[in-house]
Amino acid sequence: MKRPREEEGEGEEKMEIVWQTPANPPQKQDYIFRNGRRHVRPYYFEFISHVKNRWVGKTIVDLFAEEFKGRPYDYYVNAVKCGRIQVDGEMVPVSYIVKSSQKISHFLHRHEPPVMDLGVSVLQEEDDVVTVFKPPTVPVHPCGQYRKNTVVGILQAEHDLAPLFPVHRLDRLVSGLLILARNASKADLFRQQIEAGVLQKQYVAKVIGIFPEDEQVVDVNINYNAREGRSTTEVSDSDANSSVKGKPSCTKFTRIRTNGTHSIVLCKPITGRTHQIRAHLQYSGHPIANDNLYLSEHVQNRSTNGRTADRAAFNSSNSPPSGNNSCKPEENCEEDFSFDPMCTNCPNLAPKGYDELEEGLWLHCVQYSGPGWVYKCPYPNWATIS
Repeated sequence: MKRPREEEGEGEEKMEIVWQTPANPPQKQDYIFRNGRRHVRPYYFEFISHVKNRWVGKTIVDLFAEEFKGRPYDYYVNAVKCGRIQVDGEMVPVSYIVKSSQKISHFLHRHEPPVMDLGVSVLQEEDDVVTVFKPPTVPVHPCGQYRKNTVVGILQAEHDLAPLFPVHRLDRLVSGLLILARNASKADLFRQQIEAGVLQKQYVAKVIGIFPEDEQVVDVNINYNAREGRSTTEVSDSDANSSVKGKPSCTKFTRIRTNGTHSIVLCKPITGRTHQIRAHLQYSGHPIANDNLYLSEHVQNRSTNGRTADRAAFNSSNSPPSGNNSCKPEENCEEDFSFDPMCTNCPNLAPKGYDELEEGLWLHCVQYSGPGWVYKCPYPNWATIS
């Protein structure tokens, strides 16, 4: 939708901005490919939030400055003055006091994090189901900072496949088989089968060390810590008074091959907990070989090289910037999209603080099966070791 033209400064020309909403579908021209990464051409977007109890009584500027520290105070002052921050669809003065249940809109020049440019391959297309080879680092659906750089967004832009209903989830860094229903009734049928526990899942992982030859069953509780973005294993003991916070979890592992340094392991999760395979492999003493989050017992600093792993999917685009993500002079980023003088990410293509060098996890979904059906995905290149 179009908003009125904005004053960007005395003596400067007014900008006519087209704000995007979820009703604006991703298009092929929205993507920029550079150095093995798929970028999204920055665009204007309306972020909506509703006033929380702790916000009531604060000025609109102080609210943003305290709650969203990723931008300087002066930015929020200017954003309110020019209407990029509105309350209930109306412009307000910088001294405006927010009230309970009000809707606050923040119109932003949105920069999405890049993902690996490996493409989303359609494996099988049926009347009511589509299966695809999901590449690593690409989230399944819009979340956090991602909207167009998602499997659903790319399929809509490049394959004209919409609407789509993901049947199951794969973590952003995980690759492999993804099943998407093409209508709500088919999605509901899959949901019923998942809830009934009749689906079987198979993954492959590349782990450290020589994994045991016999089948290994890890049956220990999983406790997910959302703040750390990490799961831990918990083993109950005979003490009846001891409390176990984690949820019952079970995974079966079978070694496929080993070269003495690494092993390729077939993973069959019986339950479906967050990071279950990753945590259970760590518990077995054979963590995924490139899984920095689970290679040690303790949480490492995940922001050493910027916003890595699942942080970008979790955080909003109001996250504080860190690091330096400036374009190299020869890249001429500003020529690929319209520069916004109020944007705190311009002239960079990716949002500040994001690690553009992240790679996928050596964990890959190869098969899902249920009553009368089975879908498969080819093995990744890293699954071949000698």
